[in-house]
Amino acid sequence: MGKKDKNKKKGKGAEKTAAKTEKKESNKLKKNLAKIGEEDIEKILADIEQEERKKLEIKILKVDPPRRRINFSFVPHPDKDELILFGGEFFNGQKTFIYNDLFFYNVQSNSWTLIQSPAGPPPRCGHQMVTTSVNKGQLWVFGGEYASPTQSQFYHYKDLWVFHLDCNKWEKVTSPNGPSSRSGHRMVYLKKQIFVFGGFHDNLRDYKYYNDVHVFSIETYRWTKLEPTGKGPAPRSGCCMVPLSDGKILIYGGYSKEKLKKDVDKGVIFADAFLLVPDKNDTTATKWKWVQTKLGGVNFTQRSGIGCTIAPNNVAYTFGGVFDIEEEEDISSTFYNDFYMLDLNNLIWRNIAVGKVNKRKVEVEDLKMEVDEVKVNEVPEIVADDGIFTVTVGPSFSTVQSSSQEAEDKVDIFKPSPRMNCGLTVKHGILYMFGGMVEDADKQLTMSDFYSLDLRKLDKWNVLVQDKEVQEWLASNSESESDDVSSSSDENQSDDSMET
Repeated sequence: MGKKDKNKKKGKGAEKTAAKTEKKESNKLKKNLAKIGEEDIEKILADIEQEERKKLEIKILKVDPPRRRINFSFVPHPDKDELILFGGEFFNGQKTFIYNDLFFYNVQSNSWTLIQSPAGPPPRCGHQMVTTSVNKGQLWVFGGEYASPTQSQFYHYKDLWVFHLDCNKWEKVTSPNGPSSRSGHRMVYLKKQIFVFGGFHDNLRDYKYYNDVHVFSIETYRWTKLEPTGKGPAPRSGCCMVPLSDGKILIYGGYSKEKLKKDVDKGVIFADAFLLVPDKNDTTATKWKWVQTKLGGVNFTQRSGIGCTIAPNNVAYTFGGVFDIEEEEDISSTFYNDFYMLDLNNLIWRNIAVGKVNKRKVEVEDLKMEVDEVKVNEVPEIVADDGIFTVTVGPSFSTVQSSSQEAEDKVDIFKPSPRMNCGLTVKHGILYMFGGMVEDADKQLTMSDFYSLDLRKLDKWNVLVQDKEVQEWLASNSESESDDVSSSSDENQSDDSMET
């Protein structure tokens, strides 16, 4: 018979130990779920999918604006005068709500429409979405996560969906070799291909961040994993990812966690930039290389949770974000409401002052916007949902002003309040911003306000929907020291839920 493979035997022993550990953790979770009266997350999702299959007709409803949320997707319609919003989450201090509603906003009539189409994606947040004019208009959604109402369970998706805009129907696309389950990734559309970068997966026992790149062809319906040469970005989630007019892709910033010791993690906020550059001589579109680069211009302070979107004329815009200072027992956070433009031709940051300034006109280069927006298949569009993660404790928010502003008297001009994870998108030279989240002491306040800004004039922020109601914050039992599920576990789960 020959000698036994000792290493193989040891490997099986390790597998058995891992299986026992997994079973023990599973039994522990079941007991905790029984205490709080919550079903297993896979059972919850199976019930949701079953309800979706029961829907037989497409409903198009005139509705009020979407309720408060973060970590949703917000993109321009590729052909019509509309914006599209899908999914997201809201946490009221005790319960988490995850959405799969699909809204269309008409920029001409200032009205919202909800489309309910059978057999669509289950509720999710931290996903990514892009649009294209190809095949009469398509909306593509990949990945994301679902959290149970108590945030005691999380499920990460690796599914790919397409919504056909001509007939308002969802289709689940099954193709092998795609990215693993994740949320907090970034995704752009470029030359009939969908590029997915980074993200994270967290099962409450362990977490992993990614820096891989996958490409999906909307012509062949096939996934390809790229293996770029050169030293690329460290694994991260929630970065800014924008396509350039010359076919390159820019990655900036992002967030990850590193383990200091058992049960002690520290957040890492990145401020580096990389270009994913195609090989000019490659005809297969599979050869790429990473090139680290620097962004010049004004000082863009380090932060995460940045709202980011691309616009025609090879520029990108960002709003807000948050910076954390982590100490042993506390995290202090500064939220921002500054507004920047990134010149993608020269890779230069510029701070944008909205409104009139006495004795001086605000001058911003490269801001001539074409009224007739270029089609998506000619100039790539991206939605960066600006999401990234949640911080635990922070002071009241403050406004950060650019050091480049002159010391002159300035007319008080309204601007949206500080926030992270807002949705930004551009249509016909108008920038639109929806929602986001800010902390007030130990409260996480989620927003539902909606604004527009004419990028050609930069004269004022227009309030389309005012967040009139004060959000009710329900203190969790863990905040009063005890709960059926340990408070430390709740805090970690809350952080993970928002880390998109």
